[in-house]
Amino acid sequence: MDYKEALAYIDGVAWFGSKPGLSRVTELLHALGDPQDRLKFVHIAGTNGKGSCAAMLASVLKAAGYKTGLFTSPYLYRFNERMQINGEEIGNEDLADIVTRVSVPAEKMEDHPTEFELMTAAAMLWYAEAGCDIVVLETGLGGRFDATNVISRPEVSVIMNIGLDHTKVLGDTVEQIAAEKAGIIKPGCPCVLYQQSESVTRVIRDRCAETGSALTVADFSAIKTEFDSLEGQVFTYKGDAYAIPLLGEHQRKNAAVVIEATEVLRRRGWKLPQEDVEHGLYAVSWPARFEPVSEEPYFIVDGGHNPQCAQTVAENLKNYFPLCRRVLLMGVLADKDYKSLSEILAPEADEFVCVTPSSDRALPAEELAELLRTFGKPVTVCESIKAGVSAAIDAAGPDGMVCAVGSLYMVGEIRACFDLY
Repeated sequence: MDYKEALAYIDGVAWFGSKPGLSRVTELLHALGDPQDRLKFVHIAGTNGKGSCAAMLASVLKAAGYKTGLFTSPYLYRFNERMQINGEEIGNEDLADIVTRVSVPAEKMEDHPTEFELMTAAAMLWYAEAGCDIVVLETGLGGRFDATNVISRPEVSVIMNIGLDHTKVLGDTVEQIAAEKAGIIKPGCPCVLYQQSESVTRVIRDRCAETGSALTVADFSAIKTEFDSLEGQVFTYKGDAYAIPLLGEHQRKNAAVVIEATEVLRRRGWKLPQEDVEHGLYAVSWPARFEPVSEEPYFIVDGGHNPQCAQTVAENLKNYFPLCRRVLLMGVLADKDYKSLSEILAPEADEFVCVTPSSDRALPAEELAELLRTFGKPVTVCESIKAGVSAAIDAAGPDGMVCAVGSLYMVGEIRACFDLY
């Protein structure tokens, strides 16, 4: 296969007819020589913040001199973004080669692997053959039956903020969802938890007690903000100072989880000097998380797609843009809780521009517009994302701002309008 053929093969893998479980990815990896057994991992699950946490941890480990793999999903602009080593995406030729090799045993399997299982196996093979010291591994969906949970003993498991998302698959209460996410906690392997509700914490504590895993809970009361602007933020955590380019109170909390995870890694023998932790956090890049991409007018891109994300965006709009005109460029997926998301965001908007994300699961822009019109504010429907960007900028005017929000499946195309790839 060449690169285009590899992408077509990945895209053509059927999801339907598969049963939940780890049997397929286990069989596929065994046929490839079990490359995951030659690697060490930080394993991250959660509803919100797991991507930011993964990016921060990978940046810290790279700063400390470790050859660090990063596995995330979904991608924003290029499929290659999902697999990185030391901040560099897998190259086209390497991706084509690795997919070709993985496809051989996959095609022989009676129960064909899903797209995510296929890519998990490909990533494991690539990281192992590249000689990664450690891989920061983000779950795709859930935890217990997520393909990434094929690994045996991570150096540390991290559970981020738990909210209601993918409820048809994971359960319709945060406690049920937490139990699924807690499935990544392995016997005797330490766990770091994002500080959250007592009911969720109890689920994680119980799992740690069952598996004999030491639990560390980040202490958000130990975060003291020193500086917070559109240029970035400075804060202290337990007395030590840190700076991050990512915006919002939630990113300070995510960073606190990362700091706790580095402490656990130190206790397990990883050399992570304080200056490398500070440098790694300062150097992190994680696009489309309340990301400014232009200043005339200010244009913010955020991939928030559930009510918890919407609440964060609403708080950021009030904090960073308290007085100016605010236009929301919105597109959503039909299977998300876009009604709750809209109810949270509507009070912070002066006007809406609606587009249809690039996904077969997308809600048509006109249907979203019908909902948004009930809030009594101007709504414009655009036929393309590029047209939506132009319309939103015009609506904001030179003294206003635009915030694109609602789905990660449109932010790549939006960022491309500003020559950001």
